Amino acid sequence: MSFSNFLSGLKEKTNELKDEVLKFKNKNFLHAATAGSALIAMADGSIDSAEKQKMLKLIENNDALKVFKTSDVISSFTEFLNNFDFDKDVGESKACEALNRIKDNNVEARTVMRLILAIAASDGVFDQDEKIVAIKIAKELGLNPADFEL
Repeated sequence: MSFSNFLSGLKEKTNELKDEVLKFKNKNFLHAATAGSALIAMADGSIDSAEKQKMLKLIENNDALKVFKTSDVISSFTEFLNNFDFDKDVGESKACEALNRIKDNNVEARTVMRLILAIAASDGVFDQDEKIVAIKIAKELGLNPADFEL
């Protein structure tokens, strides 16, 4: 094996490791994004396919979450929805726990908040129930709701 091949292989392994580290590092962000998405989607008592599709599209196009497989995003989102199916209070508690894990990172918290608001508007309506939940999410993230016109 030539030195050139060795370096090439080493660079490839380094990039693979970097990708794995990024996935681990952003796991809290993934969970916060999917937890907040589940909270806002359930604000009106149900979740429709437009909200699910919008959430997936926004997360897939988010630079901070591109490192995650779509299946991981769906799995995390489904887990939070299942918590709501089990018990509304348990669902809210688990979602708030996930949001609280990123509240010390202003960039991540603001990104999650913008994502959540986009999902809320995906069905063309931003009703009072969704606004109440959005305000609660902003506060859980340590953000001022007024910064998001709430």
